[in-house]
Amino acid sequence: MLGLLPALLHFYPSNVVAAERVKVVDSELKQRLITALAIDDKVKDRFDMSVWVTDMEARLKPYINDSSNRLKLLKHVYQESRRVDIPPELVLAVIHIESNFDRFAISRVGARGLMQIMPFWLNEIGRPEDNLFSIATNLRFGCTILRHYIDKENGDIATALARYNGSIGKRKYPDKIFAKLRRYWYRS
Repeated sequence: MLGLLPALLHFYPSNVVAAERVKVVDSELKQRLITALAIDDKVKDRFDMSVWVTDMEARLKPYINDSSNRLKLLKHVYQESRRVDIPPELVLAVIHIESNFDRFAISRVGARGLMQIMPFWLNEIGRPEDNLFSIATNLRFGCTILRHYIDKENGDIATALARYNGSIGKRKYPDKIFAKLRRYWYRS
């Protein structure tokens, strides 16, 4: 998984295929969210997580001053990204663009939290009491949704990111994510 990052940063398809926007809820994604929220996964390799968190903590400091809040976020990012087999650095880049690490961010269209999840999902999956400003909940939704789009796009990260952002067929959003990934989160 992590071996794919260098290739991902230097290459992604230049012909991002435009797809028709679907107006109905994706039933497969809905089921994935329901299943993901029913699972209580824990990190299996705490040593790997500790090494990654230690490496990322200094990089995150300019965005989150409080050390305990930084560590909490990084541990959740690591756990959720590993659960769905996405590089945790990619998740950090998405959060960087989506909310600039403000867990209480609300977009002009109503998306909420770190990964800017649309609140209609709460009612759609029968969990209206869930809090999208909760780090754990927001990351569970966001990572599950991103993984779904990566699978739907047969591993094409750029198109999956555009789909995540609702800008399928455009390169601006994936380019922004890859730029953050290169500059802040993936440095060799």
